[in-house]
Amino acid sequence: WIPERLGLGFDQPYTWAIALAIGIVLGAAIGAVQGAVVAYGGVPAFIVTLGGFLVWRGLIFRMGEQGKTISPLDTNFQLLGGGPNGSLGEGRSWILAIIGCIGAVASVWLARRRRQRYELGVRPLPFDIGFAVIACVVIILSVWLIAIGYESPISGLPTGVANPVVILIIVTVVVTYLARRRRFGRYVYAIGGNPEAAELGGINTRRTIMMTFVLMGVLCAVAGAVQTARLNAAVTNLGIQNELDVISAAVIGGTSFAGGIGTISGAVLGAVVMQSLRSGMVLLRIDSPSQDIVVGIVLVTAVSIDSALRLNRRRTAMISLAVGVVLAAFIIQTGRQ
Repeated sequence: WIPERLGLGFDQPYTWAIALAIGIVLGAAIGAVQGAVVAYGGVPAFIVTLGGFLVWRGLIFRMGEQGKTISPLDTNFQLLGGGPNGSLGEGRSWILAIIGCIGAVASVWLARRRRQRYELGVRPLPFDIGFAVIACVVIILSVWLIAIGYESPISGLPTGVANPVVILIIVTVVVTYLARRRRFGRYVYAIGGNPEAAELGGINTRRTIMMTFVLMGVLCAVAGAVQTARLNAAVTNLGIQNELDVISAAVIGGTSFAGGIGTISGAVLGAVVMQSLRSGMVLLRIDSPSQDIVVGIVLVTAVSIDSALRLNRRRTAMISLAVGVVLAAFIIQTGRQ
């Protein structure tokens, strides 16, 4: 309604940008509120997050006229969610692939130079060259097989890389840079590993925790915008139970519940695994309750393996993995429609 108050209706050039900016600002504000409660109020983060789920979803339901669905949406806004026209096209997809290859080679080279500068051990040069070549081959094949090889059923033209994938790449690169190359990222890892030691070391733990919640609010706003654009509808139950998939993706990607361990790329890889699992179960015609059971088994199995490996109990980790696989396979087999 804010763009309408400004005299901008649907399909105006800047309506989608104003709506997206407002959503991101609101996401940052919500993150700041919850972060302040955790950092300065001393309330456990789990309780604040759980309470926030109820509060914000209740407000959305009330503001959405008791669950009313808003559809259709602005056509320019829909491009954020992909679709027949929401992609880069063939030419720009190849440009993105070339940029990705250059970035992969540059990251390997810069990492090697950095370790040499500080007189740290470096891997053999052929190993780094091989890693860069493999990364470039994977990028080019992904663009060629997945993006370029699929033709739009409407226009018959190659669709190219979808806009949500581009947004994912940008977010991954930016957050990885913050986590690995900026002081803020080092502070987050230090607080996750040992908050008391980090505070004694001079880190402003309260400010860092609050900024982390603000960052999460912004990322949630971007994710909500992409999913809303993909559905071409704003619904009040959007994202319900996605938190379980997110937790599972983070743990599968190597994030430790003990804190201080984890990578952005690992979390993205875990999300790909979880979505592949969901899509595979849909293709196998597994009913929805069985899908939720399998996701729950995967979550518990991943956490148990992480706990066992932290205690150097490899045998326990292997047993947990075997039990999880057997249970998941049994549920999948019995849940086929």
